Amino acid sequence: MGIARKIYYFLPPQLRFWLRRLYFLPTDIYHQLFTKYPYPVPPKGLIYTGGGDFVAQGQKIIQIVQALNPDYLNEQSSVLDIGSGIGRFAVPLTQVLGEKGHYQGFDVVKMGVDWCQKNIAKKYPQFHFDYIPLKNDLYRSDGMEAASFTFPYEDDQYDFAVSNSVFTHMPPDEVENYIKELARVLKHGGVCYATFFIINEESEQLLASNKGFDFPHDFGHYRLMDKKVVGANVAFQETYLRKIIKEHGLNIATIFFGHWCGRAKSKSKDFQDIVMIKK
Repeated sequence: MGIARKIYYFLPPQLRFWLRRLYFLPTDIYHQLFTKYPYPVPPKGLIYTGGGDFVAQGQKIIQIVQALNPDYLNEQSSVLDIGSGIGRFAVPLTQVLGEKGHYQGFDVVKMGVDWCQKNIAKKYPQFHFDYIPLKNDLYRSDGMEAASFTFPYEDDQYDFAVSNSVFTHMPPDEVENYIKELARVLKHGGVCYATFFIINEESEQLLASNKGFDFPHDFGHYRLMDKKVVGANVAFQETYLRKIIKEHGLNIATIFFGHWCGRAKSKSKDFQDIVMIKK
């Protein structure tokens, strides 16, 4: 793991947020003055998840899902966004979901939820956001335990769920609980777009020559990039993921393996591995 990443993870979550806001302040002032979007887009200094083009990444999820099956996600869908962040998926979804649709997002970072409520929910009343103070090494140092958290939503409620770059920041007990809750809240036939770092024979071989992004701390069915920050980057054995998904009455419809481990970008749809989970 690089020195810069180590220093970043060492800093308290709140300090990371403030440093990012300061770093991107000139860029954000420029875009506020000269860039216009047809929908709300947060300042770069407030975006605390992922990198790259904020809007394009959310649009890519929609494109991948609708290319698989337009019925998975359409204007009337009921959608659950697990780890909604500061609206990476919600922002482009405002251009898809109609008045008869329903969106529910939740996140552990209050700043992101507050921005979404102010800038998305007020304009699009079918969009709702909840702040859930769950503990996570990467984003907050206190809160409730995700391993015992019950999603505050009814059984069999959602046609579609998304969990983008969430399970990559969770240890096994938390992932298993979220899979259990996902199985409860999805409707029969419902689908979840989830991303992981998946360890299998191919990724093992590729990682041997890809030391820039590696998981050296092996705990059997999962691995850590930094054992001092359990919620930073977590990779799981494919056999383990298939087992826990099946145990909760779900199945894997398809997997698109990402280029995080050294695969050719031309053969991958995204950086992380995309798993389509169906009930």
